[in-house]
Amino acid sequence: MTKSAARSRITAPSLLQQKRDGTPIVMVTAYDATFARLIDSCDVDMVLVGDSLGMVMQGHQHTLEVTLEHMVYHTRCVTRVTKSVHVVADLPFMSYQVNAEDGIRAAGRLVQEGGAAAVKLEGGESRVETVRRIAEAGIPVMGHLGLTPQSVHAFGGFRAQARDSATADRLFRDALALQHAGAYAVVLEGIPASLAERVTAELEIPTIGIGAGVGCDGQVLVMQDLLGLDDQFQPRFVKRYAQLAQTVREAVGSYAAEVRTRQFPAEQHAFDVDLESGRASSHVKPAR
Repeated sequence: MTKSAARSRITAPSLLQQKRDGTPIVMVTAYDATFARLIDSCDVDMVLVGDSLGMVMQGHQHTLEVTLEHMVYHTRCVTRVTKSVHVVADLPFMSYQVNAEDGIRAAGRLVQEGGAAAVKLEGGESRVETVRRIAEAGIPVMGHLGLTPQSVHAFGGFRAQARDSATADRLFRDALALQHAGAYAVVLEGIPASLAERVTAELEIPTIGIGAGVGCDGQVLVMQDLLGLDDQFQPRFVKRYAQLAQTVREAVGSYAAEVRTRQFPAEQHAFDVDLESGRASSHVKPAR
């Protein structure tokens, strides 16, 4: 559904109000201007510029090769064209794990150079000092608990987390610690729906779920996943709202066939020059 009228920019405080009002928060992950512009024209609250770009855009098997420079670049691509959505950028691997000072500097670059309104980092009690320091610098911080992709090697793969009472209790404590440190929201990924519902009920800040059930305050999906652009990627938590992989194949195949049979470009796709006047005889714009 597209927006019927222009909205003012969504902010961290307005997202907190949505939780208080019981209005579900809609978040989409995107990495480029084309998709960001389309999302901004829809009834979406937040765009996450995720370090998942390492997998979706760069073709890696995980997120660990994404750098801060990559994140600044892609965040700028998104913020340059958006007007109403709240844009959050991931702090990439090793940009905040060594000490809080590194995290503050990296967060500052994502805001100052990337134009982000907030940053997201992974981890619970071990990240409390970093969250607190970034928040004190005036930068909204979103936490991320459960299946934290930057810990893929420690987990032994992309596996659901907090599936026993001990790890569930630890995640619950982590969520409270993040809130106390100043986080304004937290992503819950790949955890039991009952645990996500419990955490959501206890926290005063919004929870955003992915593979965590319907009981969260909001949900997030990657744009390419919800559009069905990668038919080789079929995790349980993704619902495809379109099947565009086949549409793309058919469109590109038709283009290739028309080029080879010289059906494209046709006369209406070309332009010429009147040699006497020196002016183009067609209003068709040249290739951009």
